[in-house]
Amino acid sequence: MSSLFSLAGKTAIVTGAGQGLGQGILLAFAEAGADVVSISLNSSEESVKAAEAYGVKALGIEADLSDHSKLQEVFDQALELNGQVDILVNCAGMIRRTPAKDHSEKDWFDVINLNQNTVFLLSQIAGRHFLERGTGKIINICSMLSYQGGINVPGYTASKHAVAGLTKAFANEWAQYGLNVNAIAPGYMATENTAPIRADQSRSDSILDRIPAGRWGTAEDVKGPAVFLASAASDYLNGHVLAVDGGWLAR
Repeated sequence: MSSLFSLAGKTAIVTGAGQGLGQGILLAFAEAGADVVSISLNSSEESVKAAEAYGVKALGIEADLSDHSKLQEVFDQALELNGQVDILVNCAGMIRRTPAKDHSEKDWFDVINLNQNTVFLLSQIAGRHFLERGTGKIINICSMLSYQGGINVPGYTASKHAVAGLTKAFANEWAQYGLNVNAIAPGYMATENTAPIRADQSRSDSILDRIPAGRWGTAEDVKGPAVFLASAASDYLNGHVLAVDGGWLAR
């Protein structure tokens, strides 16, 4: 059974892997035996060193993924590690918290550009590579706001609904060619993005009251689901958005 979840011999790209959930996923892949590429706006040195401690190869690439003219170049850099890529995780993202009536045009387009457009374009680049090889896994990071409207985050909500839709659209076209495209929808996680909510005691309490697990999630909680979706154990899973939410949606 353990061989089903092994990533030995695989090469994985994880965007936004310099910290938070992306870093947790990157290290989970390394622990499962994959060579890994961290793509982050800032230094990935910490993530790379931690990954290498598992005895795998690791590469860090600093890149602004909102600059779409650089995406092919970034993917080509990742290919230099082993000459192929087997797994892409689209985790890089941003959030801007402003009431809808005050949400600026810049905030709207910044969020949509990175969270939605970059996911589409980088998946397209990786997808072409995977289609040539007849195998490949794409894991998109969605959100509880792929299902709900949220408060004061209209751009983020729109982008995460779009990512869920793109996951299904890509899967519909590519499953027949041996590619698996799925997503993880993390619940309320203790990350930098949720720091303002967690600092608001009444808001934090209201969220925790709805989570059956009774706590905020962590990067550790996403590791297992990510390895599952990246491994042979999920070869017949296509277009699925897996909620890792402590039971939030069940309420």
